[in-house]
Amino acid sequence: MSDDAQAARHWWRTSIIDMAPGRIAFRGRPVEELIGNVSLGQMIWLMTKGDLPSPEQAALLECALVAGVDHGPQAPSIAAARMAATCGVGLNNVMATGINMLGDIHGGAGEQCAELYLDIAARLDDGADLETSTTKGIAAWREIHGRIVSGFGHRFHRPVDPRAPRLMELVRQSAAEGTVSGRFADIGEAVQSEIGRQRGVSIAMNIDGATAVVFCELGFPPPLSRGLFCLSRSVGVLAHGWEQMQQGGRNKGPMPPNHLPLYEVQDVNE
Repeated sequence: MSDDAQAARHWWRTSIIDMAPGRIAFRGRPVEELIGNVSLGQMIWLMTKGDLPSPEQAALLECALVAGVDHGPQAPSIAAARMAATCGVGLNNVMATGINMLGDIHGGAGEQCAELYLDIAARLDDGADLETSTTKGIAAWREIHGRIVSGFGHRFHRPVDPRAPRLMELVRQSAAEGTVSGRFADIGEAVQSEIGRQRGVSIAMNIDGATAVVFCELGFPPPLSRGLFCLSRSVGVLAHGWEQMQQGGRNKGPMPPNHLPLYEVQDVNE
């Protein structure tokens, strides 16, 4: 077979799926053997990491996914989905609208926090102690991202984001059972303590800080932290979009009619 013919036959290259007439295998495992035998968490792990996790690893992953499912219509992803639903588009368009809102500001904090944790872990590997690694890691992170450290504090949940302590409790349980090391739980709590020390008042870890601990403990790279959050939040987007479609309503915008935008005359000489 010529090189051109070989290239034409192998347009895509993937180690994820082996699919041909009458055959579907994910990472070398026939789909009929997976159906009924693995959980959704295990399947997500298999597809993204290439192997099957233990039931305990999958259970911890699912805890993080459950925690991030929804945060109400005040969250941009949910608000956008509900607005889209009132415009007469299909449910797939509703979901795409909501998920496409998950960017650096809304939805990306977990990825950013995971990057901080891994930087601190690298400093520990180089021989620095936890306190020094944390202080220098936060300082380096702020030089790039600014004063606010992703994963800590919450504009709505004060003083405590109720999701974070429960996730950290489960991580500690998993560490005690040998499922994870607990290293990133230590790092996350050290970051929380150091930010509080610098502020002169304690600060709470939020959902992004806690899920970043989980994803780092399970060995997911930072970009997948955002991808996994998108999977999680898509469930809430689906539920809200479907609910709004059942409620009806037409072209419901982001503001009620008695809250119109302020028109400002621009100075053309500026």
